[in-house]
Amino acid sequence: MTDTAAIRRKKQVARLGRADRSPLGLWFWEIDRVLLMLITVLISIGLVAVAAASPSAAHRYSGAGVTFAPLHYFWRQLFWVIISVPVMLGVSMLPKQTARRFALGGAAFFTIMLAAVPLIGVEVNGAHRWIGVGFAQFQPSEFLKPLFVVSLAWLLSLRQQDKTLPVVPLTGALVGVIAILLMKQPDFGQTIVFGTMWMALLLLSGVSGRMIGGLIGAGFGGIVCAYLFYPVATTRINNFIYGEGDTYQVDKAHATITGGGFFGTGPGGGVAKFQLPEAHTDYIYSVIGEEFGLIACLAIAFIFLAIVVRVFLKLLDEEDTFTMLAAAGLTTQIGVQATINMAVNLQLAPSKGMTLPLISYGGSSMIALAIGMGLLLAFTRRNPYLHRSPYVVKWNGQR
Repeated sequence: MTDTAAIRRKKQVARLGRADRSPLGLWFWEIDRVLLMLITVLISIGLVAVAAASPSAAHRYSGAGVTFAPLHYFWRQLFWVIISVPVMLGVSMLPKQTARRFALGGAAFFTIMLAAVPLIGVEVNGAHRWIGVGFAQFQPSEFLKPLFVVSLAWLLSLRQQDKTLPVVPLTGALVGVIAILLMKQPDFGQTIVFGTMWMALLLLSGVSGRMIGGLIGAGFGGIVCAYLFYPVATTRINNFIYGEGDTYQVDKAHATITGGGFFGTGPGGGVAKFQLPEAHTDYIYSVIGEEFGLIACLAIAFIFLAIVVRVFLKLLDEEDTFTMLAAAGLTTQIGVQATINMAVNLQLAPSKGMTLPLISYGGSSMIALAIGMGLLLAFTRRNPYLHRSPYVVKWNGQR
């Protein structure tokens, strides 16, 4: 490297110093780099896990004149990751007000798309959840989750300005509409996620304990009614509690996740995964257990827990109600979805057809989660000079 090139390199590095006030420089010092690292680790684990599950999925879906290469799903997932990571970073650079407006507009659009699913949606594995054709199919509910939770956070934050605003019944009605649309697909698992996000936001927004108790009771009553009158819920709960009907998926998932013992069979050494339906999506956690061991499954659970703890600890001194609710809601979304998926794989919950965030294969899921994580990173950005001594701020030439 010549002297001129070395000087140019030093200047480029210096531009990312704390004195840099460019948009990129501000983003670099304001972003929660620990949170970004945890998210990046999960995406990387997802690529490795999809590579492990891809031969099983390719074998299962080959046929009728179509033969998939063993790593077919890995290469497709790599493509989605290459698209999703810039999307996540781009959204994370948005100012908070712009991010809020983006979420409100997106929530309105994808609610309309969700309502259109029964009319123009396509059937996949017995469910109408997708819109589009072939490679261009997308699942509106996946995109709606992060955008809708930010919209709920904004509505509930209005209570701080005017306690008389009926935002609680309004948000309840919105969640009810979404729940009806989801259950028609049918998608009982996503219905639970939306309901849980709403409950968490209500609790954090400071509603009365009596209301929370009533809502918990109503939620329990809703599950009972779903069991009595909603055939999808009845079948899955009966399969889980009594072992009735077709338990093939959960039985194979249990055999796969325990097949590798504590340390696993090693990459590519799994055998039980070839008998596992949806090994690359809903049951990828079981594939990880077989090839990388239960210790890897435990490590993934701790990473999700670390994300939740990291965000909630960071929100302890957050003064803006909307920012606090939005970040908490997005964290609740990823935490609840991960918990449900892992519980299903461990036979601790009924099968729900839900992916493991940032790890399972899927284009809609990956891009939607990238948007959600980008919003989370945007709402957890902090000015590094905010709590500094005024003498230090002056010395650095910052305001």
